[in-house]
Amino acid sequence: MAADRRVAAIAGVLVIVGMVAGVLSVVPVLEEPDYLALVSANESQLVSGAIFQFVMIPACAGFALCLYPVLRRENEALGLGFVGFRLIAVAFHFVGVILLPLFLVLGQEFARVGVSGASHIEGLGELLRTARDLVNHVALIVSLSLGDLLLFGVLYRSRLVPRWLSAWGLLGAGSAGLASFLVLVGLTEVVTPLYLAMNVPSALQSVVLALWLIVRGFAARTSRAAGATGAW
Repeated sequence: MAADRRVAAIAGVLVIVGMVAGVLSVVPVLEEPDYLALVSANESQLVSGAIFQFVMIPACAGFALCLYPVLRRENEALGLGFVGFRLIAVAFHFVGVILLPLFLVLGQEFARVGVSGASHIEGLGELLRTARDLVNHVALIVSLSLGDLLLFGVLYRSRLVPRWLSAWGLLGAGSAGLASFLVLVGLTEVVTPLYLAMNVPSALQSVVLALWLIVRGFAARTSRAAGATGAW
């Protein structure tokens, strides 16, 4: 249907917007060992990081809300679950945005107290940096991954997109979720090659899915038609 075609194109554009904003939301100075001494001089990085992470909020929520009417026709419960996990991810995006200005406050306090109070401020800084990593790379990614498992489960069964693309999405979501779990239990860190490699399948699949939705849209075949032929 024409409406579904428009929905698919909008959803694809929102994926691209979210991915671009995600890349631009990276704040390199926070990865430096002595970042507290550098944040005041790199305030623009934190401001732009907060702005672009905020842009990810409507992209994340909009993607789910665009797809829900289509998913509801295939499996309402799983469609609702997908939207629910996406809204949880939106909440964690808000937390991530709010945390960034706190680094500026700590940086200014670090410069004010000098060497005498540096250890106390550095301890708070490490706590804040750990909290941000747990929000952005564990809680947020796990929420997105769980939602994606539901999304691609519905898409795989309904054949709204090719099954190889849905299977790739399931694999990517599982790998990304596992990477976040490894960070949570301390078996890896967010800047290690292992963590990055485990997130590559999901990132690549998102690009391909977005382009597919923009160019091809959803297939006319539905889960009801698939069920009529005994396909899964």
